[in-house]
Amino acid sequence: MLDNETDSPLEGNVVSEEQKSQPDTTMAMVIYALYLASFLLGVTSIIGVVIAYVYKGKGPTWLDEHYRYQIRTFWIGFVYGTICTVLLFAVIGFPLFVALAIWFIIRCFKGLQEQRAPSSVDTWLI
Repeated sequence: MLDNETDSPLEGNVVSEEQKSQPDTTMAMVIYALYLASFLLGVTSIIGVVIAYVYKGKGPTWLDEHYRYQIRTFWIGFVYGTICTVLLFAVIGFPLFVALAIWFIIRCFKGLQEQRAPSSVDTWLI
């Protein structure tokens, strides 16, 4: 924390150069967690995509790519989910929903593990 009068670290708080140069990835991680929590709570992925839209463009390029990846994951999952819902009447929708859940989980864990821009932001696959 910085002192308003001198713009120097407050007494007892030391800020290293490494901490200053690394961007805050907390919100990107929170969005992935919200996406995964949507399996239990349902609507948290909507909250996550809104946060991704808000934070997109406010960080370094590699972090913006994470937000773009998260936004694309939401909308592609939405499209796939709509297709699965339509195909429920043909009974094939149930296994496709399982495949969609696996796809969604893999994309979230893949994003959580990368401390750089995701390698396949533009893909509709994994």
